Amino acid sequence: QVQLVESGGGLVQPGGSLRLSCAASGDIFSIYAMGWYRQAPGKQRELVATITSGGSTNYADSVKGRFTISRDNAKITVYLQMNSLKPEDTAVYYCNAVAGAPVEDNWGQGTQVTVSS
Repeated sequence: QVQLVESGGGLVQPGGSLRLSCAASGDIFSIYAMGWYRQAPGKQRELVATITSGGSTNYADSVKGRFTISRDNAKITVYLQMNSLKPEDTAVYYCNAVAGAPVEDNWGQGTQVTVSS
């Protein structure tokens, strides 16, 4: 199993920036990909961005050009740089790691991001 710990959420004004971090531990050598998902009140959890072990990235259309996912292999940490934040970005953001054999989803505890004036 992989344990994930997120940090970096908070309250920010529209147009502002935040950087989320997700530190992985445990069976890290079995990780295929990591990513960020979010869930707003009353809505389903949705994909925000993913990054594979090979470095390929994928973004939701709603965040393309504003959010950037990256990773630090030495620290086993994935980051989500969020710029030009909008009120509709308000949600709990969850870190995800796809790992193991058979493949399983591993989730962090979530971090709240609130975009409001």
